Amino acid sequence: KKFRIYLKEKYHVTTAYLFIGYIPQNQPLYSSLQKAGYVLMFKPVLPTKDGKHKGNVDADLVLQAMIDFNNKSYDKAVIVTSDGDFYCLVNYLYEHSKLQCVLSPYVETCSTLLKKSAKEKIILMDNLKTKLAFYKEKSTV
Repeated sequence: KKFRIYLKEKYHVTTAYLFIGYIPQNQPLYSSLQKAGYVLMFKPVLPTKDGKHKGNVDADLVLQAMIDFNNKSYDKAVIVTSDGDFYCLVNYLYEHSKLQCVLSPYVETCSTLLKKSAKEKIILMDNLKTKLAFYKEKSTV
């Protein structure tokens, strides 16, 4: 919730897509994210050999960015990733003046390709940890 507010206040993000694998037992999480203002874009999830779930959403994000590209209300994109797989998307958006910034949540592992394509528009989020951290309020009885 705090991050969605941050995106709206700092970058004027009106539509915040969240690309996520769909697991039925996570419905309370999905409801909470939607209530916070995210537009959830679900991807089918496949179980891996070790019992975990894999839902690769990279192509979905790229496709949605291109679908929305000529939409008049799509001024600039804010991409939240540290993944170098988004190098070509970030580069394209940058070259067409459609990139507001790339927010990298994983500073230590942020892709060099991503940094090169986003240039001065890369923002490392390590200084936002305390501001955006999730905490449960203590109840006073």
